[in-house]
This record gives sequence, structure tokens and C-alpha cells, in this order.
Amino acid sequence: MKYHRIPNSLFIKNRRKFTDQMYPASLAVFNSNDIYPVSADSTLAFAQHSDILYLSGADQEESILLLFPDAINPAHREILFVRETNAHIAVWEGPKYTKEQAREISGIETIMWLSDFDRVFFDLMTEAHTIYFNTNEHYRQAVETQTREDRFIAKCKRDFPAHSWHKSQPILQQIRGVKEPEEIALMQQACDITEKGIRRLLSFIKPGVWEYEIEAELLHEFVRNRSKGFAYTPIIASGANANVLHYLENNQQCQAGDLILMDVAAEYANYRSDLTRTFPVSGRFTERQAAVYQAVLRVKKEATAMLVPGTLWAEYHKEVGKIMTSELLDLGLLDRASVQQQDPERPAYKKYFMHGTSHHIGLDTHDYGALKTPMKAGMVFTVEPGIYIPAEGMGVRLEDNVVIQEQGAPKNLMANIPIEIEEIEALMNP
Repeated sequence: MKYHRIPNSLFIKNRRKFTDQMYPASLAVFNSNDIYPVSADSTLAFAQHSDILYLSGADQEESILLLFPDAINPAHREILFVRETNAHIAVWEGPKYTKEQAREISGIETIMWLSDFDRVFFDLMTEAHTIYFNTNEHYRQAVETQTREDRFIAKCKRDFPAHSWHKSQPILQQIRGVKEPEEIALMQQACDITEKGIRRLLSFIKPGVWEYEIEAELLHEFVRNRSKGFAYTPIIASGANANVLHYLENNQQCQAGDLILMDVAAEYANYRSDLTRTFPVSGRFTERQAAVYQAVLRVKKEATAMLVPGTLWAEYHKEVGKIMTSELLDLGLLDRASVQQQDPERPAYKKYFMHGTSHHIGLDTHDYGALKTPMKAGMVFTVEPGIYIPAEGMGVRLEDNVVIQEQGAPKNLMANIPIEIEEIEALMNP
């Protein structure tokens, strides 16, 4: 891995938080992701499942974590199964974890080879009454591929029909949403790498540059700072392209007088950052562009101030909608009549700001975390309002990542990344 090793004290804490909420005489199993095929003998790059990573630090394919706090044998209360390597694998793929390395990474004393899993699992299931299955219950999930976890669950239900089962997700939603200080430090590092990429761009963007050239500049800066690269597929949308929320082609030339919206960020140690900035291709905003930009920035600042303990996510978005409505009225994009006659289920502001303002972020860009209960200190959210005006060929979105504090305003992990018009124009016109 490119990143520096994470102290295993983090994973020890995370496992304790999970096991403290398990039912008596129950065990939980977490599988790594598959390596997914493309065609012929090609595969996608391996990306570890966030849950086993969160609980063990194991960043290798074909790994299984088993947690059984009430196991009769204390050595069986935490077991990490990893793939046994050999000389052939070492030559073709490189070294895999030794048992000692897996122990150091995870803080788990009992490390076994994956080939032992079926035998050990059967033995431990004779002691357990309940098994926790790690189903994907993220509110945005739309997975059609059968995963390694899916196959395990189906087999387990066939082989052990007399056992009861529970879901891991309610526990994970709760504990993964509140970040440990070590996690916030890793996310800060991802944000700092993102800052380096953005500052590299401010003297690079100019009329005639292609969107993919900007993508290449960012990738260069991210990777040279120990990131695997982009935290998610980058959006580099100049001019009217900014009105396509998930514009991914990045194949157009930047034109003088246009704005360029970039939703781009780095990961570090599998933790994500999520940034959006909107810059003038020619280095200076027009009067109209500045007016729209400042409106979005005001909404962002007011929304950020509401991210405090006790805030309800659904109510927060309603309040942001009211703030955005006021700004759109001032910009002349809405009129009083349209607001008064709006459908409460489809408010008028949604014509120009059609997405949400905030989501959890962490090991996943749209991270797990409670959304129906009050916000807590330690949660990390994006704040990303936008105004999109197809008729004027522009869209503006601004986004930072903030940590909710016990008291006072949230901490902005991206506070050093230029966002004020005066600083942007100064940096683009040295």
C-alpha cells in the first residue's frame, strides 16, 4: 500500500464498539470484496470492503474477519483469516500478509489461513446461537452484482438453518458515523492532498485547456502524495457541462469566459475527501458569475453553521432549502408567485438546486452513518450547495468536509483550500 500503516489501536477500538452491541452467544462474519473481472483475463483493481477494513485494517483480497465475544476458547473470540501465500503467488502478484504482518496490522492475536475457515467456522457455529450477516443497507445502494458477502450469507443459511440471524448494519451505521480522532486525522490528510492538487491547478487553468488535462494534473499530484488517486470518479465540467450533475466525460475544451466546476478529491489510506470548487476559466469572474457564486457561498456558510449536535438531517435540508429560496429570489431566478404556489413536495428552488446539501463521508464517499437520529459530535459531513442555470450555460457548486464539534461551529477540514473570490482571482492572476 502507498499509505503509512495505521496504528492497530484504531481497529481494536472499532471492534470493541461493535462487539459491545452484539447479542449473547452470537458471532459476526465480515468478508473482503471480490476482485471483479472485466473481460478475458483482465480485472478491476482490488478495493477492500469498508466494513472489514474498518474493523481489522486488512487491506487484502480473500480475507475474513470473525468476531465471537462469547467463544469458549478465548483464542476464538477474534480471528482474522488471510490467504496463504506461496512462491508462485509471490512471483506473479507480490507478497501477501504473513501471519505476523496480519497480527501487527489488525491487533488480532489469532490469525489463520483462509483454507481453515470452513472447519473452524463449523466448530464455532456449534457454540453460537446467532450469526450477524453484513448486508448492504446503504440508502443509496443499487447493487446488482452478487458479492462475496452475498454468497457467504446464502451458504450459511443453507448449512445452518436452525440458527437465528441479525444484521450488522444497524450497529455499523451507528458506530461508523461517529469518527475516532485517528480517522479524522486520516481524512484531514486526504483533504490536505486534495488542497495540493487544487493549488496546482490555479495557475494551470486557462482558455484552451482540456478537461482531461486538468484531470491528469490532479492525478499526478494526488499519487505523488501517497494517495491511490481520486476518491471517486472526477467531475471536471466546464461551461454548460456543469449542469449535468454526474458529468464524467471530461473531454471538452475550456472556453474563455466560462466557469469550470470540479468535483474532485483524493483518498488517503482508503479514507475519502469530497471537494467541489468552481473557478473562472479566464481567471476572473464576470459580475453575474460572481453574484451566483456568492449566493452559493452564503448558503454554504449558513448551512455549515447548522451542523451541530442535535440537528436532524431531514429538518436541516428543509432549512437549507429556505435559505436557497431567498438567494434565488434575489438573483431573479425565482419570483414570489412561484414560491407561494409551490408544491411542498417539490419546492420551487429544486429547479436550480436539485440535490441534497450534506452526506456522511469517511471510508466511503457516501459513508455509513445515522440519518434519522440527531447529529453527534465526531460525525463528518459534506456541505455542498449549488445553483445550476442551463439557460445561462453555467453551474456553481461549492463543497467542503466538516466535523461536528461538541460545542461551537464545525471544524472545516478544507479551510485552507481557496474559496473566496478575491483569493481565487489573486492566485489565478499572480
